[in-house]
Amino acid sequence: MAAASVSQAVEEKGVSRGQSEVNRKLKYISLAVLVVQNASLILSIRYVRTLPGDRFFTTSAVVMAEVLKVLTCLLIILLQKRCNVKQTVLFLVDSVVFQYKDTLKLAVPSLIYTLQNNLQYVAISNLPAATFQVTYQLKILTTALFSVLMLRKSLSKVQWVSLLLLFAGVAVVQVQQEGKKEASVLDGTNQNYTVGLVAVVISCLSSGFAGVYFEKILKGSSASVWVRNVQLGVFGMALGMLGMWWNDGAAIAERGFLFGYTGMVWCVIFNQAFGGLLVAVVVKYADNILKGFATSFSIIVSTVMSIYLFGFHVDLLFTAGAGLVIGAVYMYSLPKAAPSSSSSSSSSSSSSSASSATNGGVEMEAFLPKAKEGGLESPPVAVSITD
Repeated sequence: MAAASVSQAVEEKGVSRGQSEVNRKLKYISLAVLVVQNASLILSIRYVRTLPGDRFFTTSAVVMAEVLKVLTCLLIILLQKRCNVKQTVLFLVDSVVFQYKDTLKLAVPSLIYTLQNNLQYVAISNLPAATFQVTYQLKILTTALFSVLMLRKSLSKVQWVSLLLLFAGVAVVQVQQEGKKEASVLDGTNQNYTVGLVAVVISCLSSGFAGVYFEKILKGSSASVWVRNVQLGVFGMALGMLGMWWNDGAAIAERGFLFGYTGMVWCVIFNQAFGGLLVAVVVKYADNILKGFATSFSIIVSTVMSIYLFGFHVDLLFTAGAGLVIGAVYMYSLPKAAPSSSSSSSSSSSSSSASSATNGGVEMEAFLPKAKEGGLESPPVAVSITD
């Protein structure tokens, strides 16, 4: 009996060690995916929007990304139902139509995210990629403030300090860019720094509000990531097409929906459509510290790549401002200090409660925009992939 117990303990220890190694590898993979998706999307949008020649309609790109995302989610749901078309249709009708109250709750965040994605194209078209990446971290500030006001959440002292540093860092970068704004005007470029800055600020405000509103109305929801994206996509496509008709309707009627689409434009659309879904799957393996590190690292990657791709000039002011933002993002992602327990039994109880709260919180946290990541915002998604 004793030998069997020892053998079982050794086997369990080996399994635990192997699982720990797998989780460590998954964390590194998650970090790489988050960094690549964040940096590549912003850099690629900036690249295609600054190329000479015919430009594609950004409103059509937003609609196309929603269409691809919905089709992908429908395909995954079909596979989950073992390619049973009838069962898939009945499931979708029940989830989207019969549970219409749940679906209608997503109309407001879908409207905001559609507006936000269009604004981000405007911002990246008028701001250097590195400047956009740094300034866009203001969404962490807006999300925190809306969380305090709407959800009555409390922030630690470290988080409040990090928000102040974040604001200061973004302000320093804007001061640094003010002088270059005049230079770009003299160069005769079509970029308008003021328009880009206003677009990114409104985008940050909408990101913060939409994420918190989404969390507030969907607490306790058990729907899967794929169903949520179908529900969001239904409104996203409708609202996106309405915005496309309003802004570019006459031009698209004359030149066509796919006017200006090149291979690189399709890469941007696929990145925007599938990048968010991919991040949703891997983000459950990344804790807040890792996500904060990914955001910080993606800022560095965007800055370095902007130097080589767009001739971006990094001076002392930008370095100082970006450094403050990177430090603030990392500080904000640090976990709060756990309150000490008065006894071992209460400590054990607190530990189990914290564990269950964390498991529930991970699913809800993924409904929020990836502050996470600093990249172009996709509609929020949950990490649970079970029905």
